[in-house]
Amino acid sequence: MRMRHGICVCTLGDLAEPCLVVDIGRAAEKAGWESLFVWDHLAFAWGVPSADPCVTLAAVAQATSALRLGTAVTPLPRRRPAVVASAVATLDRLSRGRVVLGVGLGGVDAEFTAFGESAELKSRARLLDAGLEIVGGLLGGASVGGVTLAPLPVQRPRPPILVGGASRAALRRAARWDGWIAAGDEESGRMAVRPESVAADIAYIRGHRESAFEVALTGTSRGPDDPMLAEYEQAGVTLWLEHIHGRRGPLEDLMRRIDDGPAKVGGQAK
Repeated sequence: MRMRHGICVCTLGDLAEPCLVVDIGRAAEKAGWESLFVWDHLAFAWGVPSADPCVTLAAVAQATSALRLGTAVTPLPRRRPAVVASAVATLDRLSRGRVVLGVGLGGVDAEFTAFGESAELKSRARLLDAGLEIVGGLLGGASVGGVTLAPLPVQRPRPPILVGGASRAALRRAARWDGWIAAGDEESGRMAVRPESVAADIAYIRGHRESAFEVALTGTSRGPDDPMLAEYEQAGVTLWLEHIHGRRGPLEDLMRRIDDGPAKVGGQAK
C-alpha cells in the first residue's frame, strides 16, 4: 500500500489554541497533506495547557473539505465509551465521513490520578478492551446493552479505529481492529524508532491478522525530499504523520514545513 502523508499536531502549550490548529488545518489541506491528527491529553492536570480534541477537530472540519481527521490517541480508559461513540459519530457526520479514531491506554498517570482514577496498567487495559467493544459496536450500528446509536456515522461499517502502543499486547489489539498508530519520534524531534523495528512490529501484527491494515507513524522529516521517508514506506508504514510540536521549533518553522507539503513522486503530492 502506498504511504500517504498527514500531520499530527501536539495540541499542548501554544498549540492548545484551537484557532491556531484551524489555521494549521487550512494550510495543511492547501499544501496537499492527506490528514490532520491531534493529541488527546488532559495536560492541564500536570500544568500544561491542552485542547479538547473533538471540539478542535470539529472546527477544523468546518474549515476544510478533504482532510481526514483523527486522534493520536484518545485514552479510552479515562473516557465514557458511549460518550466517545456519540462524539465520533457526530464529528463523522459533521465532516461528511472523514474521521479516524486512534485509541490507547493513556500515557500520563497524572491524568488519571489527579481526578481519583486508577492509573494501574492492567486496569486500564481491561477498560480499553471493554470500551473498544462498546465504541466499535455502537459506531457500527449494533445494539449494545439494548441501546442503538443514532444518528450513525457516515462511514460504513464505521469510522476506522487504530490502536496505539508498542507492547505485544497493543500490537495484538491493533490486529483485532483496523490498524496500528505508533510514535516514531522523541521530544527533541529526532526519530527514535528505526524502519527495521517498525517492519518487525508490522510483521508481528500480520501474524495475528489476515486482511490489510493501516500503519500510521508519527515522525519528523527535513522536507518532502527527505530520503528517510522512503525507508519507512518500504518498512510498511501506510500513513506518515509529520509531527508538529513546540519543541521542534518556533511556529514559523513549523508552518514552513507544513507549507512545503508532503513527499512527492513524479511531481505529484503523495
